[in-house]
Amino acid sequence: MKSAFYLCLLLLGLQVQSEHGSDNEQQKQKIPYYSEDHSQAEDENLAHDKIALSNADFAFRFYKQVREEAGNKNIFFSPLSISTAFSMLSLGARANTLSQLHKGLAFNLTEMEEQEIHEGFQRVLQLLNDPHREVQLNMGNALFIDNRLKLLQTFLDDVTNFYHSEAISSNFQNSPEATKEINKYIETKTHGKIVDLLQSLDSDTAVVLINYVFFKGYWEKPFNNLSTRDDDFLLDAKNSVKVKMMHQEKAFNIHRDEKMSCWVVEIPYKGNAISLFVLPDEGTMKQVEDALLRETVSNWMQSFQKRKIYLDLPKFSISSSYDVKSLFEKMGVTEVFSHQADLSGMAEKALLKVSKAIHKAVVDVSENGTEAAAVTEIEMVLMSAQIPRPPYIRFNRPFLMMIIDQISHSILFMGKIVNPAAKQD
Repeated sequence: MKSAFYLCLLLLGLQVQSEHGSDNEQQKQKIPYYSEDHSQAEDENLAHDKIALSNADFAFRFYKQVREEAGNKNIFFSPLSISTAFSMLSLGARANTLSQLHKGLAFNLTEMEEQEIHEGFQRVLQLLNDPHREVQLNMGNALFIDNRLKLLQTFLDDVTNFYHSEAISSNFQNSPEATKEINKYIETKTHGKIVDLLQSLDSDTAVVLINYVFFKGYWEKPFNNLSTRDDDFLLDAKNSVKVKMMHQEKAFNIHRDEKMSCWVVEIPYKGNAISLFVLPDEGTMKQVEDALLRETVSNWMQSFQKRKIYLDLPKFSISSSYDVKSLFEKMGVTEVFSHQADLSGMAEKALLKVSKAIHKAVVDVSENGTEAAAVTEIEMVLMSAQIPRPPYIRFNRPFLMMIIDQISHSILFMGKIVNPAAKQD
C-alpha cells in the first residue's frame, strides 16, 4: 500500500514584552556564524557551528522564494523550524531523495559529514531548551504514528537521540479524533498561540511530523507605553494605515549602509538574543532583499556603532502560513513529495512520501506597558556642539526583521513587515 507521509511544520513566533533590566554586555557581541572564520579556536569543531553557516544560507534562500509569491503580504517564518524538521526527516531518506534534501537545506557533505548535521541539531536543541536562560525559548519535535505502521527501530532511536522527538501512537482511521489529538498537542506546546491548525487528516496519512518553536523575549531596554502614540505607517506612496508607534531615545548598535540604502538597528533582548530591524530607504526594498546573504548580514554586524538614536517602531501582531511543499519543489526539492520518494530508512514494508508540509508562524511585538509604565528613567549627558544630532530612525514604512539566538548562532525567525495592521495570514 502506498501510504502518505503527512509532514506538518509549525511554530509559534515571537511574543515580545518589555521588562526593565540592565545592560548585558554578552548581548552586544557580534554573531560569529555569519563569516567563514567565525569560530574561536576552541569552537572550530563544534557541530552546531558547522551547521549554522548552512542554516543561515538556507534562511535567506527560503526567504527569497517566499518573497516571489508573497506580493504585498507580510512575511514571517522560522527558517530553523523548517530546516530542523526536514533534517529530522532526512534520517529516513536514502539515495537521490536524501541528496536533494541536503542540497535544498544548503548542506555540503564535502565540508561536513552527515553525522555532524544531526549532531549539530542535537546541540542546537540543547542550547535552545536550556531552562536557565532568561529568554523563554522552547523547541521540540514529535512523530504521530498510525498504529498500523511500524517504524524502523534505528530511525526511532535516531530521531529520539538527535532531535529529542516524542513518538506518539495514533489511530488515523479515526480521523476526527486523531486531528483533535494533534491539535491539542500543538496548542499546548505553543502556549495557546496556535489553535486548530489541522482541519482534517488525509485518509492515507501514516505519520505526522511536527516541529514547534516558542519564543518569548523581554527587551533589554524596554519601551515605555506612555511614549506610544498613534501614527501613520506608509504602505506605499499613496496609502497608509494607523498604527501604535513605540518610541525610544537610547543608544543602540546601528549601521547606515549607504551602498544598500538602508538603516540597520540591533535591539537586544535579555538572555543572549537580538532582533535586527532593517529599514530600506523609500523605493529600495527590492535592492536590499536581493542582497540578503549571510555575508551581507555579517558586514552589517561588523560595522555596528553604538549611538544614541530617536527610534520609532510600530507595535504589531501578525501571522503567516506557508505551503512548504510547494516552496521546496520550486527550490528543486521534489523527489521526497513524489512516488519516487525513497524514505526506506523509516518504516518496514511501507512506501512513504511526504504529502503535505505546512508552516505557520505568529509574532507579537509590543512594549507591554504595565511593567514599562512603572519605570521612570532620567538620563543626563554632556552637551557639546561637536556631537552631531542623533539620527531619527522611523520604521514607518515596510521593513525587514530577524530574531537571532546568540548562543546557538541560529536565525530563529525572519520576515518582512509591509502592513503591521494586517493581523492574519
